[in-house]
Formats: sequence, structure tokens, C-alpha cells
Amino acid sequence: MKLPPIQILVVDDDPDVLTAVSYLLRSTGATVTTEKNPEQIPSLLTTKKFDVILLDMNFKSVIHSGNEGIYWLQKIKSKYPDTSVIMITAYGAIDLAIRSLKEGATDFIVKPWNNEKLLQTIYHSIPTTEKTKKQNTKHSGNTTIIGQSEVLQEVFLKIEKVAPTDANILILGENGTGKDLIAKAIHEQSLRNKSPFIKVDVGALTESLFESELFGYKKGAFTDAKEDRLGRFEAANGGTLFLDEIGNISLQQQAKLLTVLQNRQVTKLGSNEPTAIDIRLICATNISIQDLSNENKFRKDLIYRINTVEIIIPPLRNRKEDIVPLANYFLEVYSQKYLKPPTQLHQSAIKKLQQYSFPGNVRELQYIIERAVIMADSNMITEQDIIYSPIEKTVELEKNDTLSNVEKKTILKAIENNNGNISKAAKELGITRTALYRRLNKYDID
Repeated sequence: MKLPPIQILVVDDDPDVLTAVSYLLRSTGATVTTEKNPEQIPSLLTTKKFDVILLDMNFKSVIHSGNEGIYWLQKIKSKYPDTSVIMITAYGAIDLAIRSLKEGATDFIVKPWNNEKLLQTIYHSIPTTEKTKKQNTKHSGNTTIIGQSEVLQEVFLKIEKVAPTDANILILGENGTGKDLIAKAIHEQSLRNKSPFIKVDVGALTESLFESELFGYKKGAFTDAKEDRLGRFEAANGGTLFLDEIGNISLQQQAKLLTVLQNRQVTKLGSNEPTAIDIRLICATNISIQDLSNENKFRKDLIYRINTVEIIIPPLRNRKEDIVPLANYFLEVYSQKYLKPPTQLHQSAIKKLQQYSFPGNVRELQYIIERAVIMADSNMITEQDIIYSPIEKTVELEKNDTLSNVEKKTILKAIENNNGNISKAAKELGITRTALYRRLNKYDID
């Protein structure tokens, strides 16, 4: 059995036990520190953060009451309450086991043990944040994407398939779903990852700035052009150009962009000499593909240019399984940022988060957790610490309605909106056809 790359401390006065445990655990990928003298525990804990501690219950006493282990357990939990402690003893008295658990031990194991049982006990004792980092995290270079839901795993799979190609990508999703992270992950898994990744919020560019920002200009091209300037297309040469909010640019801007993409060259303002460009294009928008295909708003020939492959990022309300892993990730980030002790979510806080619709998506969850870490009076985040932003307009559940009923109604509405077309309904919902068929079976929808 493999363990995440965690830090484990083993404290036992039997050298044979230390050798055996050390050999076993190091073969699983964990980092192991061993210590015979429990008096060294305080200094060890100040120099290194341990995720799990294996602690013997008997050190000096001939009566083997377990008091020594209980004493050191209390010391550890008083200063490091989030550290998991597994008690070890050769005497499996049930009252001793119950006492250690009441004092804060995570689990209890009896010598001699079965190796697989010991590994399972350690695995189940690993703090949640460490397990979610291994199980629910997609790493691409410096970019981290958190999620365990089926729909997000399908996104991960699509990224792995398209990233090594040079296909143009269109990323669709509501505000706050993390489209920029997906774009960065694609770049970092591509063959262009050693070259620049240039992001431009084209939706924020005015008509006058659009050409100068994207294509660059020569000195004297206009009043304030005091020197030559490289455009974003040239800056991204050899790498990836990410155009965010592509759905918000005007038809005139679309025509200029289409010309560059067709010719694979740009002409700076104030110049007549075109420059060849070699880029991989990724675009993103919060507008649905149906709205984007309205020719009064967006050119279809440009859609085909930028949309070799589309990736739909589902809203957070459609992937409730990702809420807790994301919240735990942000807890760790902001606890470190604001120099707070390691923080955990109380069950009441988890329940409150899971019942919320998150109109602001992952970005809103991030701000909620950041605020909670700053304002909480302890290292346990409760439902009182979870305060929703008044900025977002929430989608409230009807009285006595369940999340299952809401999901079923949403699916039926999407199918109705698309005149029974399953493919289009799946796109509107931000899931695959296969995932939609599974939900149709789940809710017995014909």
C-alpha cells in the first residue's frame, strides 16, 4: 500500500520496533523520523511538522500502565491539536484504548501488528488536507486544480489529450470557475511549456487599445507612441496566447483578430511590414456556445477558428463533491498566509457550504474561506464563521426541496430548452453526454 509523501514520527524505546517500522514505512513513500527517548518529542516537533505520530504507550514504568504514553499524547495535542497520533502498546486492554482515544488519539494499534493493517491505520489517520492534496489535486507545473467530481475528472482527461497538440482551445464556463487555471494547465502540459504564456483580457480593451495591445506599434504611430512596442501576439511567439473574455469583443475587433489568425502574421500600427507569428491560441468566455453562435454578436468563421476543441468548466453548484476539498485547500493557503495555526472545518460549516448554490463559483468559495480564516476566534471554522457575500445573487432552494430534486428539475429544463437534444442539453449543463445519460437513469427520466 502506498502512502502520500507525508512526514511520520515514530517514538518507541524498542530499537527493533523502530527499525522494522522505519523499513516498512519508507518503502511506501513516506518520510520517517525515529526516536527512542520521548523527552526529545518537544524539540522534534519544533523543528519539523509531522502529519502522523506513532507513539508507544510504555517507556519507563515496570507496571505498563500506559501513563507515559498518555502523558506525551496530552503534551502533543495541547500544542499541536491537528497532528494525528496513533498509540502503540503490547497490552491490548480495551479501557486503555478508550482512554487514549478520549485524550485525543486518532487510533490505537496493538503489538505485534499486521503490516497491511498498520498501513491502513496510518492512511486513515492522515489529516484530510494531506489526503486531498494527493487524491483530488491536478498538478501541472506550478498550477494546481482541486476537484474529485466526475465532471472535473473528465475535464482533466480532456486536458491530457489536447495539451500536447497545437489545437486551438475554447474554454467555456461561468465567472469564477477557474478558466484561467485550465488555460495555464494546458500550456504547462504542452510542448510549448518552455516558451511564454501570455494572458490578455480582451473584453476589457477599448477599440483604440485593441490593436496596439495585441499587435503592437511603431514609434510615432500615434501621439503617445514614443517608442516601438511589442504586441501580445509577438510576445507569445513560440508559446501560448490566452485571450480571456473573447465573447465580449465587438464585431470590428473580431474581424481584425480573424485576419491575424488566418494569415498567421501581425502588422504593427505605423508599419506596413507583417511579422510571422507562431502561437498556440486558447480563448475563454462566460457566454454559452449557443449565445456565442448568434451571428449578430459573434462571427461564426471566428468561432470555428478558435474552437478546434472546447472545454466546458461546470459551475461549482453542479459538482458539490469538490466543495470540501477546495475549502480545505483554501484553509491551508490562508492559514499560512495570515500566520494562523492549522485550521479545520467543523461539520456544521461543511453542511452549510454544501447547501449553498455558490453563484460566484470557486472564486466566491475562496473569498468565503479567506474571510473565515481571518475572522475566526479558533482553529475550528464553524457555521457562524461562514458568511456569504451580499455581492452575489444566490439561487435559493424552494422550501422543502432537496438537492436531488433541484438537479432533476435543472436537467428537465435543459432538455426542454434544447427541444430534447441530449448533446445540446449536456453542453448547457456543463457535463458530457455520458454523464447526462447516467443522471437520466438515476432519476428515471425517459
